[in-house]
Amino acid sequence: MDRLQGKIAIITGASLGLGRATAIRMAEEGASIAVLDRDVEGASALAAELAARGFPARAWACDVSSEAQVQKVIDEVALHFGRIDVLVNNAGVSGASKPTHEITEAEWDFVQSINVKGVFFCTKHAIPHLKRAGGGSIINLSSIYGLVGAADAPPYHASKGAVRLMTKTDAMIYAPDRIRVNSIHPGFIVTPMVEHFLGQQADPAASRKAVDGLHPLGHMGEPDDIAWGAVYLASDQAKFVTGSELVIDGGYTAR
Repeated sequence: MDRLQGKIAIITGASLGLGRATAIRMAEEGASIAVLDRDVEGASALAAELAARGFPARAWACDVSSEAQVQKVIDEVALHFGRIDVLVNNAGVSGASKPTHEITEAEWDFVQSINVKGVFFCTKHAIPHLKRAGGGSIINLSSIYGLVGAADAPPYHASKGAVRLMTKTDAMIYAPDRIRVNSIHPGFIVTPMVEHFLGQQADPAASRKAVDGLHPLGHMGEPDDIAWGAVYLASDQAKFVTGSELVIDGGYTAR
């Protein structure tokens, strides 16, 4: 229960799904949590839930596609908690799923502005604080589709491939500062985003069964499967881990 004792963690897109699970598990392991999300009501509700359990937490409204907003919020987090030790770049969207030649510029830019620029902005403005803290951990949520391709959602897949290589680049740049940068690559996880995708299919039950079957273990993952991976990468147990890809996908990419 103390793997992250005393650490200050920022989690973007924290009100739902993977972000919510990560915030809860990191808090249970001793971290103080900055809950960042465009959904300020959801973020505030989670922060209040954590606080009611005795965990230090506070919510901030933050649109990661706005550099000015990201800088302001990250500086406020550092001022409020005294420093920053961990950044989890979780905020993301799936975007349009249709062939590349049908994707509009606006559809493309919408996904990149959050999934790629959001990671860039948060990392850029967290780095000075991590340096002042003497090091830290940045955890970027990529995807199995940052590793392999599929015949759908071109903007999303491109964005997650970008996050994978941004991770490795920053791991190399900031290693001398004792800042570790790693990516997590989830398979299909039962989150609101995936449930929305399945709900749009002609036969949601059959689609759920088909998606379960894509994973050699025979089922989709749960948010905690990813959250515990993030806890590990944030902890000192991962002190020799940087530039790495933590694949948590039920065997999806083992083919």
